[in-house]
Amino acid sequence: MGHRKLKKFAEVKTFNNVFEPTVEGGEKFDFPLKGNWKKDYFKNNNPIILELGCGKGEYTIGLARRFPNKNFIGMDIKGARLWKGAKIAFDEKMSNVAFVRNRIDFIESYFGPGEVSEIWIPFPDPYPRKGKTEKRLMSASFVKRYRNLSNPGAIIHFKSDNADLYAYAMEQVAEHGYKLLANSADVYSETQQLGPERAELLTQIQTYYEGTFLEVGKKIHYVEFVI
Repeated sequence: MGHRKLKKFAEVKTFNNVFEPTVEGGEKFDFPLKGNWKKDYFKNNNPIILELGCGKGEYTIGLARRFPNKNFIGMDIKGARLWKGAKIAFDEKMSNVAFVRNRIDFIESYFGPGEVSEIWIPFPDPYPRKGKTEKRLMSASFVKRYRNLSNPGAIIHFKSDNADLYAYAMEQVAEHGYKLLANSADVYSETQQLGPERAELLTQIQTYYEGTFLEVGKKIHYVEFVI
């Protein structure tokens, strides 16, 4: 592991807005803030929005700046990636931001029933259809987990450069009867159809990977639905 990455890992441990795992492997556990994020961490009753596979936390930070009356939590297993978003939030003293470093498989260990209002899933691993669709964050098994910790009417925002994964997401919406609110096979060419507020969130906030995809001419896909 490189010196810079080790330095980031060490610095992440000093941030009071990052929560790292205390249990490894496949053990089940309840994180101390589970069900109590609003009361014990954010100290308010504002809605909680998650960014899953948040990477550098671009959406966690970007949304938190736009919506100071909402709480945002980014979750990713890579501590060196989390470092950037966590450092921005730490340096800017953003009281409505937190990060969790763990696998998304453990999401129900961190959040209680009805604790989450929205979930953003930007550019997840597509996983090939053959034999691995259950690992996709849009699969029915993962959506079931999201429902277990979300309040009624919770919204999922899914964004990807992968056409197959976009098609899969739309199939899941149709197959399971989720209420579709918006979708686009080419976000940057369909801003008018998406509406000004939604288009701004989808084009003005960009992840690191999104920038690289756009540079090589890839289309960005989006699905928004209620679970």
